[in-house]
Amino acid sequence: MTTQTLTQEEFNALLTARPQTTGASDSGLGSPFLRMLATAGRDLLSQLMTEEQYSRGEIVFKEGDLGDAMYIIWSGRAAVVKDDFQSPTILGYRGVGEIIGEMALLEDQPRSASIVALESLRALKIRREDFEKLLASNPTMGLSILGTLSARLRAADNARKSSSQTETHLIRQVSELQTEKQQLLELERLRQDTIDLIVHDLRHPISSIFGAIKILEMVLPEDILEANKQLLNIANANCDNLQLMVDSLLDGARMEAGDTRLKLSTIDLPNLIKNAISKTGIITDMENISVAFTPPKEVPAIAADEEKLSRVMSNLLNNAIKYTPAGGQVTVTIESQNGQVQVSINDTGPGILPKDRERIFERFAQLSGDQPRVTGFGLGLAFCRLAIETHGGKIWVEDGENDIGSRFAFTLPVSAPSKENQNQ
Repeated sequence: MTTQTLTQEEFNALLTARPQTTGASDSGLGSPFLRMLATAGRDLLSQLMTEEQYSRGEIVFKEGDLGDAMYIIWSGRAAVVKDDFQSPTILGYRGVGEIIGEMALLEDQPRSASIVALESLRALKIRREDFEKLLASNPTMGLSILGTLSARLRAADNARKSSSQTETHLIRQVSELQTEKQQLLELERLRQDTIDLIVHDLRHPISSIFGAIKILEMVLPEDILEANKQLLNIANANCDNLQLMVDSLLDGARMEAGDTRLKLSTIDLPNLIKNAISKTGIITDMENISVAFTPPKEVPAIAADEEKLSRVMSNLLNNAIKYTPAGGQVTVTIESQNGQVQVSINDTGPGILPKDRERIFERFAQLSGDQPRVTGFGLGLAFCRLAIETHGGKIWVEDGENDIGSRFAFTLPVSAPSKENQNQ
C-alpha cells in the first residue's frame, strides 16, 4: 500500500487542533503486549518484525483501514486522529515504546482512528500472519491477552464507579463549606494539580521510559546488553518505583472518595515480604544497606488484597531505605498475637519527632524543625494508612530499636474484613 501524506494545510490543522484528552495510553508502561514481546525470544522477534520509516505528515494507517498489523514506535512521535484531516479531532499522542494498532488487529476490525507521524518516525511492524505465528509458538500469550482485555474492561468500569463516588464525595464536602467560594477554589486547584501530576507529569514519561528500555532489551546485541546490565536494572527499578508512586496516588484518591473494595485472597505473608525485599536489591546494593528478615516458623494465614498489601510493603521498605544512611540496616519482623499479625520495619535513620508521627501519614506532609529532609510528597505513607485501615488494621511509627531510627509497624486481623469491603 502506497504511503499517503497530509497536505500542508491538513498538517497545520493537525498541529493546531486541541487534543480531547492528555491521558497516556496503556500501550507503553502497562502494555502486556510489549512485556510479552520482550520475552518471546530475540531470534523469533527478528524474524517477525520489520522496520518501517515515516516522514513528517505521513499517514501510518487511516481510520477504516483493515487492521492487518500493529506497530511498536522505536523513535519519533505520532498523533491519534479521528474524523477528516481538514477539521481533525485529536484523541491523543503516542511516543517511543508505545504500541499502535493492536486492538484492530486482535478484533479483526477496521481501524477506529488514523495515525499520523508528527516528526520523523521509525516503527517495528508485526503483521497479522506473523502475530498469529507468535501466538502459535507461545500458547500462554493468548490467555494473557484475554486477561488483559478483561482487565481493561474492569478498569474502565472501576473508573466510571470511582468518578461517580468522587463526585458524590465532592458534593458532600461542598455542602459543608463555611466559606464556600474560597474552599471550593482551593479544592478545584488541588484536584486539578493532582490530575495534572498523574496524567501529564508522571504517566506519559514513565510509559515512554519503560517502552524505550524494553525496545533496547529486544534489539541490542547480547554483549552490549550484558555490558550494560547494571544500568538497565537501575532504570527498570526506578521505573517500577515511579509506577508505585502513581498507583499509590490513584488508589489513595479512590479510597478517600469511599471506594474501599478489596480483592481478598489467602496471603503467604513471609513470601510477600521476601518478594518486596528482592525488588529493593539494586538500591540497597548501591547504598551498601542490608535488609534483614527472618520469618517465624509459623505465621497465621491472613485474608488480604495481595496487590495493595505488596505496595504497602514496597512503600514502607523504600521509605526506610531512603532515610537509612549508607552502611545502615533495615530489619523486618513478623509477630502474631491476640488474633492479629504485626509487621514491623525498623531502620537506622534519623528517626521522627513524636509531634510528627501522626501527620506523617497525611498526603504532602513535611517534617518540622531540624528533621533531615528527603525530597518527596509523602504519597506512599498516605496510601499505606488508607490501605491498612481498609483491611481493618492499624499503622503507626515509633522509636526504633534501642532508640535508633524509626520503627514503622502495622497490624492485620487474621480473619477477613467485613464483606462490604470485598470486591464482588
